[in-house]
Amino acid sequence: MSSDSLVHYLPIVTTIICILFATAVFRRYREKGGAHLLWWGFGIVAYGAGTLTESLTTLFGWNESVFRAWYITGALLGGAPLAQGTAYLHFPRRAAHVSAALLTTVIVLASIAVLLTGVDPKLAESHRLSGVVFEDQRVRLVSPFINSYAALVLIGGAIVSAWRYAGEQGQRHRMWANIFIALGGLLPGIGGASARFGRVEVLYVTELLGILLILLGYRLSTRPSRST
Repeated sequence: MSSDSLVHYLPIVTTIICILFATAVFRRYREKGGAHLLWWGFGIVAYGAGTLTESLTTLFGWNESVFRAWYITGALLGGAPLAQGTAYLHFPRRAAHVSAALLTTVIVLASIAVLLTGVDPKLAESHRLSGVVFEDQRVRLVSPFINSYAALVLIGGAIVSAWRYAGEQGQRHRMWANIFIALGGLLPGIGGASARFGRVEVLYVTELLGILLILLGYRLSTRPSRST
Protein backbone atom coordinates (compact mmCIF):
# COMPACT_ATOMS: atom_id res chain seq x y z
CA MET A 1 0.00 0.00 0.00
CA SER A 2 1.44 3.39 -1.01
CA SER A 3 1.98 6.23 1.45
CA ASP A 4 -0.65 8.28 -0.42
CA SER A 5 -3.27 5.57 0.08
CA LEU A 6 -2.43 5.37 3.78
CA VAL A 7 -2.94 9.14 4.09
CA HIS A 8 -6.47 8.68 2.76
CA TYR A 9 -7.32 6.74 5.95
CA LEU A 10 -6.28 9.56 8.30
CA PRO A 11 -9.78 11.15 8.31
CA ILE A 12 -11.08 7.99 10.03
CA VAL A 13 -8.71 8.66 12.94
CA THR A 14 -9.64 12.36 12.94
CA THR A 15 -13.35 11.52 13.09
CA ILE A 16 -12.90 9.25 16.12
CA ILE A 17 -10.91 11.95 17.94
CA CYS A 18 -13.62 14.52 17.17
CA ILE A 19 -16.35 12.28 18.62
CA LEU A 20 -14.45 11.91 21.89
CA PHE A 21 -13.47 15.60 21.96
CA ALA A 22 -17.02 16.85 21.28
CA THR A 23 -18.41 14.58 23.99
CA ALA A 24 -16.00 16.14 26.52
CA VAL A 25 -16.85 19.70 25.47
CA PHE A 26 -20.62 19.16 25.63
CA ARG A 27 -20.21 17.54 29.04
CA ARG A 28 -18.37 20.63 30.26
CA TYR A 29 -21.08 22.82 28.73
CA ARG A 30 -23.73 20.97 30.76
CA GLU A 31 -21.66 21.49 33.90
CA LYS A 32 -20.47 25.08 33.36
CA GLY A 33 -22.70 26.63 30.69
CA GLY A 34 -21.35 29.27 28.35
CA ALA A 35 -22.15 30.07 24.71
CA HIS A 36 -18.48 29.61 23.79
CA LEU A 37 -18.57 25.96 24.86
CA LEU A 38 -21.78 25.34 22.92
CA TRP A 39 -20.26 26.79 19.75
CA TRP A 40 -17.00 24.90 20.27
CA GLY A 41 -18.90 21.66 20.74
CA PHE A 42 -20.85 22.26 17.56
CA GLY A 43 -17.63 23.22 15.79
CA ILE A 44 -15.94 19.97 16.72
CA VAL A 45 -19.02 18.02 15.56
CA ALA A 46 -18.87 19.86 12.22
CA TYR A 47 -15.13 19.22 11.98
CA GLY A 48 -15.73 15.52 12.63
CA ALA A 49 -18.64 15.42 10.17
CA GLY A 50 -16.34 16.77 7.49
CA THR A 51 -13.68 14.16 8.14
CA LEU A 52 -16.40 11.48 8.33
CA THR A 53 -17.37 12.26 4.73
CA GLU A 54 -13.72 11.92 3.79
CA SER A 55 -13.62 8.57 5.59
CA LEU A 56 -16.73 7.34 3.76
CA THR A 57 -15.17 8.34 0.44
CA THR A 58 -11.97 6.46 1.27
CA LEU A 59 -13.87 3.32 2.27
CA PHE A 60 -16.68 3.27 -0.31
CA GLY A 61 -15.68 5.60 -3.14
CA TRP A 62 -17.01 8.92 -4.43
CA ASN A 63 -20.69 9.66 -3.90
CA GLU A 64 -22.49 12.86 -4.85
CA SER A 65 -24.46 13.23 -1.61
CA VAL A 66 -21.35 12.58 0.49
CA PHE A 67 -19.44 15.10 -1.60
CA ARG A 68 -22.04 17.83 -1.02
CA ALA A 69 -22.07 17.04 2.72
CA TRP A 70 -18.26 17.25 2.71
CA TYR A 71 -18.28 20.67 1.11
CA ILE A 72 -20.83 22.05 3.56
CA THR A 73 -19.30 20.57 6.71
CA GLY A 74 -15.68 20.99 5.65
CA ALA A 75 -15.32 24.00 3.37
CA LEU A 76 -18.16 26.08 4.88
CA LEU A 77 -18.49 24.95 8.49
CA GLY A 78 -14.87 23.81 8.96
CA GLY A 79 -13.51 26.20 11.58
CA ALA A 80 -16.33 28.77 11.63
CA PRO A 81 -18.25 27.50 14.71
CA LEU A 82 -14.97 27.09 16.62
CA ALA A 83 -14.11 30.69 15.77
CA GLN A 84 -17.57 31.85 16.84
CA GLY A 85 -17.02 30.20 20.21
CA THR A 86 -13.85 32.27 20.53
CA ALA A 87 -15.84 35.36 19.50
CA TYR A 88 -18.11 34.84 22.52
CA LEU A 89 -15.01 34.99 24.72
CA HIS A 90 -13.50 38.13 23.18
CA PHE A 91 -16.31 40.19 21.61
CA PRO A 92 -18.86 42.26 23.52
CA ARG A 93 -22.00 40.16 23.93
CA ARG A 94 -24.02 42.12 21.38
CA ALA A 95 -21.23 41.98 18.80
CA ALA A 96 -20.91 38.23 19.32
CA HIS A 97 -24.66 37.79 18.74
CA VAL A 98 -24.56 39.93 15.57
CA SER A 99 -21.52 38.13 14.16
CA ALA A 100 -23.15 34.76 14.93
CA ALA A 101 -26.31 35.78 13.08
CA LEU A 102 -24.37 37.05 10.05
CA LEU A 103 -22.13 33.97 9.96
CA THR A 104 -25.09 31.62 10.20
CA THR A 105 -26.93 33.46 7.41
CA VAL A 106 -23.94 33.34 5.06
CA ILE A 107 -23.34 29.63 5.73
CA VAL A 108 -27.02 28.74 5.21
CA LEU A 109 -27.18 30.64 1.90
CA ALA A 110 -23.88 29.15 0.72
CA SER A 111 -25.06 25.66 1.71
CA ILE A 112 -28.23 26.12 -0.36
CA ALA A 113 -26.04 27.10 -3.33
CA VAL A 114 -23.92 23.98 -2.81
CA LEU A 115 -27.03 21.79 -2.79
CA LEU A 116 -28.43 23.39 -5.94
CA THR A 117 -25.26 23.63 -8.04
CA GLY A 118 -24.72 20.80 -10.52
CA VAL A 119 -21.71 18.50 -10.31
CA ASP A 120 -19.90 16.55 -13.02
CA PRO A 121 -19.15 13.03 -11.71
CA LYS A 122 -16.70 12.51 -14.57
CA LEU A 123 -14.34 14.97 -12.86
CA ALA A 124 -14.47 13.09 -9.56
CA GLU A 125 -11.67 10.87 -8.29
CA SER A 126 -12.75 7.56 -6.82
CA HIS A 127 -11.33 7.91 -3.29
CA ARG A 128 -10.79 11.59 -2.62
CA LEU A 129 -12.89 14.75 -2.65
CA SER A 130 -12.38 18.02 -4.48
CA GLY A 131 -14.51 21.01 -5.39
CA VAL A 132 -13.41 20.82 -9.03
CA VAL A 133 -16.51 18.69 -9.75
CA PHE A 134 -18.84 21.70 -9.41
CA GLU A 135 -20.18 22.70 -12.81
CA ASP A 136 -20.31 26.34 -11.68
CA GLN A 137 -17.08 27.13 -9.84
CA ARG A 138 -18.48 30.40 -8.50
CA VAL A 139 -20.02 28.40 -5.67
CA ARG A 140 -16.49 28.03 -4.29
CA LEU A 141 -15.96 31.78 -3.95
CA VAL A 142 -17.73 32.06 -0.58
CA SER A 143 -15.67 29.60 1.45
CA PRO A 144 -12.44 31.68 1.47
CA PHE A 145 -14.32 34.57 3.12
CA ILE A 146 -15.86 32.30 5.77
CA ASN A 147 -12.54 30.62 6.45
CA SER A 148 -10.71 33.95 6.61
CA TYR A 149 -13.13 35.10 9.32
CA ALA A 150 -12.67 31.79 11.12
CA ALA A 151 -8.89 32.00 10.98
CA LEU A 152 -8.78 35.64 12.05
CA VAL A 153 -11.03 35.12 15.08
CA LEU A 154 -9.85 31.68 16.19
CA ILE A 155 -6.14 32.23 15.71
CA GLY A 156 -6.20 35.91 16.61
CA GLY A 157 -8.22 35.26 19.76
CA ALA A 158 -5.84 32.51 20.82
CA ILE A 159 -2.82 34.76 20.27
CA VAL A 160 -4.38 37.58 22.30
CA SER A 161 -5.16 35.15 25.14
CA ALA A 162 -1.64 33.68 25.03
CA TRP A 163 -0.16 37.17 25.28
CA ARG A 164 -2.41 38.01 28.22
CA TYR A 165 -1.65 34.84 30.15
CA ALA A 166 2.10 35.10 29.50
CA GLY A 167 2.30 37.91 32.02
CA GLU A 168 0.25 36.22 34.76
CA GLN A 169 1.79 34.03 37.42
CA GLY A 170 0.41 30.52 37.57
CA GLN A 171 -1.14 30.85 34.09
CA ARG A 172 1.72 29.66 31.87
CA HIS A 173 -0.22 26.49 31.02
CA ARG A 174 -3.01 28.66 29.62
CA MET A 175 -0.48 30.60 27.56
CA TRP A 176 0.70 27.32 26.00
CA ALA A 177 -2.90 26.16 25.63
CA ASN A 178 -3.69 29.14 23.43
CA ILE A 179 -0.48 28.75 21.43
CA PHE A 180 -1.49 25.17 20.65
CA ILE A 181 -5.02 26.29 19.72
CA ALA A 182 -3.61 28.97 17.40
CA LEU A 183 -1.38 26.42 15.67
CA GLY A 184 -4.25 23.95 15.49
CA GLY A 185 -6.46 26.55 13.87
CA LEU A 186 -3.76 27.48 11.35
CA LEU A 187 -2.97 24.00 10.03
CA PRO A 188 -6.36 23.08 8.46
CA GLY A 189 -6.35 26.43 6.67
CA ILE A 190 -3.03 25.53 5.08
CA GLY A 191 -4.45 22.13 4.16
CA GLY A 192 -7.59 23.69 2.72
CA ALA A 193 -5.53 25.99 0.49
CA SER A 194 -3.57 22.96 -0.73
CA ALA A 195 -6.81 21.07 -1.41
CA ARG A 196 -8.00 23.87 -3.70
CA PHE A 197 -4.93 23.14 -5.84
CA GLY A 198 -5.51 19.39 -5.90
CA ARG A 199 -3.42 18.22 -2.93
CA VAL A 200 -6.23 16.87 -0.75
CA GLU A 201 -3.76 14.60 1.09
CA VAL A 202 -2.20 17.68 2.70
CA LEU A 203 -5.64 18.58 4.06
CA TYR A 204 -6.08 15.13 5.60
CA VAL A 205 -2.75 15.42 7.44
CA THR A 206 -3.32 18.98 8.66
CA GLU A 207 -6.87 18.19 9.81
CA LEU A 208 -5.56 15.45 12.08
CA LEU A 209 -2.66 17.51 13.43
CA GLY A 210 -4.92 20.52 13.84
CA ILE A 211 -7.56 18.79 15.96
CA LEU A 212 -4.85 17.13 18.08
CA LEU A 213 -3.29 20.52 18.83
CA ILE A 214 -6.67 22.10 19.60
CA LEU A 215 -7.49 19.15 21.88
CA LEU A 216 -4.17 19.56 23.67
CA GLY A 217 -4.83 23.28 24.06
CA TYR A 218 -8.33 22.64 25.38
CA ARG A 219 -7.05 20.11 27.92
CA LEU A 220 -4.39 22.53 29.14
CA SER A 221 -6.84 25.43 29.35
CA THR A 222 -9.21 23.49 31.60
CA ARG A 223 -6.49 22.57 34.09
CA PRO A 224 -6.75 24.39 37.43
CA SER A 225 -4.40 27.36 37.80
CA ARG A 226 -1.42 26.91 40.05
CA SER A 227 -1.53 28.91 43.23
CA THR A 228 1.33 31.30 43.85
